[in-house]
Amino acid sequence: MTSTPSPATAQSDSPEFVTESNGVLTLAVSAAGAGNSLDDDAIAAGTQALREVARGQRDVGAVLLVGLGKNFCAGGNVRAFAAADDRPTYLRLIADNFHDFVAALYEAEVPVVVAAKGWAAGAGMSLVLHADVAIGGSGTKLRPAYRGIGLTPDGGLTWTLPRAVGAARARQIILTDRVVSANEALNWGILSEIVADDEIESVARANAEAIAAGPRSADSGAKRLLSLASETSLVEHLALEGRSISERSGRPEGIEGVDAFVGKRAPEFGRTR
Repeated sequence: MTSTPSPATAQSDSPEFVTESNGVLTLAVSAAGAGNSLDDDAIAAGTQALREVARGQRDVGAVLLVGLGKNFCAGGNVRAFAAADDRPTYLRLIADNFHDFVAALYEAEVPVVVAAKGWAAGAGMSLVLHADVAIGGSGTKLRPAYRGIGLTPDGGLTWTLPRAVGAARARQIILTDRVVSANEALNWGILSEIVADDEIESVARANAEAIAAGPRSADSGAKRLLSLASETSLVEHLALEGRSISERSGRPEGIEGVDAFVGKRAPEFGRTR
């Protein structure tokens, strides 16, 4: 009798999955093997690193999600699902760990950039929907993929997709397991930009580095306001915006930005950190 596989607990300093440079925390979500499926160790290491950002133990201005193989992420490791003695228990563990990663993305409160090369299926599609900036190529394809193996979506897909493309279109995509092309994803607001396939990661990294070099407190505040927009009335949201812009005006980045504008010079946000 085979034992039930269990996701490993990885440390945030796993160099194959977690790197940091130029203010960007790069997290790999899939490895080159196993069909570029979601990698348990990568998700564990990424969750830990994101929690370090939330606790102030890492000072970064952007998170970049990548895949280490030819695809961004082709979904969960279905062979591991099949090998589990107790599939419901194993799938709940996998989902809980994945959801910890997604929650940590939001708790870090820094912009998220995704390099969506090749396939973004299942969990990979879910992660693309959590991006603030998603860069794809002509060969990028997104697919829910859950229905094909008799399962329901996870990673927040049934929450994010209707907000991105509308309820009717989201139902069709999920219930027919529709493949979404790069152009459709761009037109529907899932992808931010389409570039040459061999430039996806470099353009995504350039976006992440440009964001990280800017006013991090302002970007964090803007991300939070955007996240809350669907949950608040206009009057409530105006109050949140008023509080946020007032608070930032007294912080080092806000002071530097306004003073630089008045002084007709480029702001040096880096020196305020």
